[in-house]
Amino acid sequence: MRLHDQFNTKSFDETKSFLLKKLSKLMPDFEIIEKAELVYKINSLKADNDVVVLGHNYMEPALYHGVADFVGDSLELCRYAQSASQKYIVYLGVEFMAESAKILNPDRTVLLPSLKAGCSLASSITAQDVRNLKKKYPGVPVVTYINTYADVKAETDVCCTSSNAATIVRRLGVDRVIFIPDEYLAQNVASETGVEVIFSDSDAKAQATEKVFIGWRGRCEVHEKFTPEDIHRVRAQYPEVFVLAHPECSREVVEAADFSGSTSAMIKEVKKTSAKHILLLTECAMGDNIIAEMNDTGDDREVLRLCSVRCPHMAQITLEQTLESIQKKQYEITVPEEIRVRAARSIERMLELSR
Repeated sequence: MRLHDQFNTKSFDETKSFLLKKLSKLMPDFEIIEKAELVYKINSLKADNDVVVLGHNYMEPALYHGVADFVGDSLELCRYAQSASQKYIVYLGVEFMAESAKILNPDRTVLLPSLKAGCSLASSITAQDVRNLKKKYPGVPVVTYINTYADVKAETDVCCTSSNAATIVRRLGVDRVIFIPDEYLAQNVASETGVEVIFSDSDAKAQATEKVFIGWRGRCEVHEKFTPEDIHRVRAQYPEVFVLAHPECSREVVEAADFSGSTSAMIKEVKKTSAKHILLLTECAMGDNIIAEMNDTGDDREVLRLCSVRCPHMAQITLEQTLESIQKKQYEITVPEEIRVRAARSIERMLELSR
C-alpha cells in the first residue's frame, strides 16, 4: 500500500496536526509532538537524498504512518522494492527483509537503520542445515519461508510468505516438500493443503510417508507465546470478539481463532468485519497502527490490547536511527554476488508462482 505522497511537502505544523489526529489514542500529545519533529526532519531529507522508505506492518506508528512511502507485508514490500526508482532504499524492518530488497535490487543501495534488527526465526536455520536436508531427502523441493537469511534462500527452490505459501505448494504440483523453517507455519499450511507434517528428526516416518511436508523446528519468539487460553479468556469477557491470528502461531491458536492470514490479510479482514471488538494475535505495533487508522477515520470499534510481547528486533528501528541512516547513509546491506544470484532465483520464482 502506498502512503501519503504529500509527506515530503508537509510543513512541520501540518506534520504535527496529522500525527496528533492519528496517534492521539496511543500516546500523550507531548510525545506525539516530539515524534512529529523527527518525522518532519526525515521527510524533508528523503527527496534531496533520493530515498524511498519501505515500512513493514510491524513498525511503530510514527514510522509507519509518518515516514514510510510504502507499507505492507514481506511479499508486498518485495514487489515495491522492485518498482521504486530511488537510489537508496531505507528498509524499516529486520535484516532478512532488507536482504531481500538487496537481492532483487543489486544496483541500489539498501540501508537498514539498525544493525541489531535480527530475527529469532531466521536464526533458527543455516545454509548448511538446508544442504543437509537436501542430502537426506534427495530430489524433494525446498520451500523456504522468506523469513530467512540470504544464504538459506540461495539453497532453496522457491521462497514463500505466509500469504502465498499454500498457493506456492499447490502450484509446485508435488507430493513431498521440505518446508522450512517455521514449524507452526508448516503445520498450518499443511492443514490447508491436506497433507501431513513430519519433522526431520522423525526421519523413518518422513521417508515412508508419501504425501508430506518435511518440517523444521524454528519458531517466531513473538507468535509462539500466544495460546488458546488467551483466546478463551478474551471470549469470556467479549463473547462476540473477532479473533485474528497470524499463521506463525501454533495450530491450536489458529484453530481457536476466527481468521488466520498474513499481516496484510489481517488488516484487510479487520476492515471487512463489523465486529465491535477485535483481537489481533500478532506483533503489538500492528494493532497500534490499526488503532491509529481507525482513530483517523472515526471508526469506533475497539482493538483489544492483549499485547505483552513486542518483537525486540523490530523495536530496534526508531525514528532517531532512521534519520541518522538517511543522513549518514548507514547501515548498508550487502549480499555476496554468488549468494545473491541464487537467492534471487528463489524469490523471483515465488513472485512468478504467486501471481
